[in-house]
Amino acid sequence: MSVVLEIRRRGRHIAGSILGALLFAYFVMHAIQGDRGLLAWLQIRQQIASAETDYSVSQNERSGWEQRIALLRSSAMNRDMLDERVRSVTGFLKNDEILVFLDNPNSEQ
Repeated sequence: MSVVLEIRRRGRHIAGSILGALLFAYFVMHAIQGDRGLLAWLQIRQQIASAETDYSVSQNERSGWEQRIALLRSSAMNRDMLDERVRSVTGFLKNDEILVFLDNPNSEQ
């Protein structure tokens, strides 16, 4: 009987410490794995980096399209470019013309 009483007496002193340790462990676990924890923060940072990369790619593509569209405006229309584009898309040529396609149309020879 004295062993049981001794366990109860010491248990009352230790219960507060155990409860505090469990409460501390609970908050630490949620600080790491919770909805707003460290792992969620790292995942959001990766998503932001991926979105910024996609954004820069789309901005570069947009600026390229804007440059090509600017060449087709009536105020600054490049008729040679328009004629070349129409012939390459449709494939129509005059009888006395020859169309030569280059691998890289941006490189000058």
